[in-house]
Amino acid sequence: MSVKIEVIEGGMPHTNIMIGGLVVSVICIYLTYLNVLTGTQLFAFFGGLGAIAAIVWGSHTIKHLCSYGIGTGVPSAGMMAFGSGLIAMLFATRYGVAAPIVAIILAAVIGAILGYVANNILSMHIPVMIQSLVEMAVIGALTLMGFAAMMTGSFELSSMTVGQVTILGLSLPSYQASLLGGALLATVFMLGGIAIQHPFNACLGPNWTQDRMLMLAAECGFLSMIPAAVMSMALVSMPAALISLIVSLVGWYYTYANYIVLSKRDAAEWLDAKPIPELEGH
Repeated sequence: MSVKIEVIEGGMPHTNIMIGGLVVSVICIYLTYLNVLTGTQLFAFFGGLGAIAAIVWGSHTIKHLCSYGIGTGVPSAGMMAFGSGLIAMLFATRYGVAAPIVAIILAAVIGAILGYVANNILSMHIPVMIQSLVEMAVIGALTLMGFAAMMTGSFELSSMTVGQVTILGLSLPSYQASLLGGALLATVFMLGGIAIQHPFNACLGPNWTQDRMLMLAAECGFLSMIPAAVMSMALVSMPAALISLIVSLVGWYYTYANYIVLSKRDAAEWLDAKPIPELEGH
């Protein structure tokens, strides 16, 4: 038996956030296909924006799930999301332009199976467990696909498995210099996993507010996008990587500044205290 111990009052309904996150994420990931149409990699940054949209949606899904008294399950929910999402994402990359849609369908199936096992075999009996794990699996798949598209310029398998190395002026294909061969996907896994878990953990409590948590989720997403953009310098053209880096830095600064404003608003009292002076010999 489970008892819901927190209620979201006011703000935006979870369904609206889910639909918005899904639509924006899919559109942004598909916008990276402009690289194929234009013969450049300058539109890779849209993949990062798609991943951030999924992370914002995911942070609220975790809140929605953990409002049933399983707050300690926040890290496991995030890791399950990316573990199941990774399977769907890698399988879907074989299907070319249809990859994002295939990833969503497969991730939803995997999430539904995990939710059924959790509720009916492990007897957790959480009313929103199946729906939430379906969402989390889709979120994990879209986040990983978005960052992968940003770092490689495409969401197809070939771009993730074949990189380029230069030897004596000759560019040669190399698996070790790819997203998968260089183990960069493992780093992306952790960047996304931490970003999706942190907002609710940081904002939970009696003074929780929806807009502050969602702003923190966006800030965490852009913060994860920064190292992903730096790593993309080894896989895409330097102009494309620099555009991704600039977008992530600007987005991070904007969301961080707004998060501080919202934190001051929600604080019981804001004191602009100065640091305690350190005296020599003490």
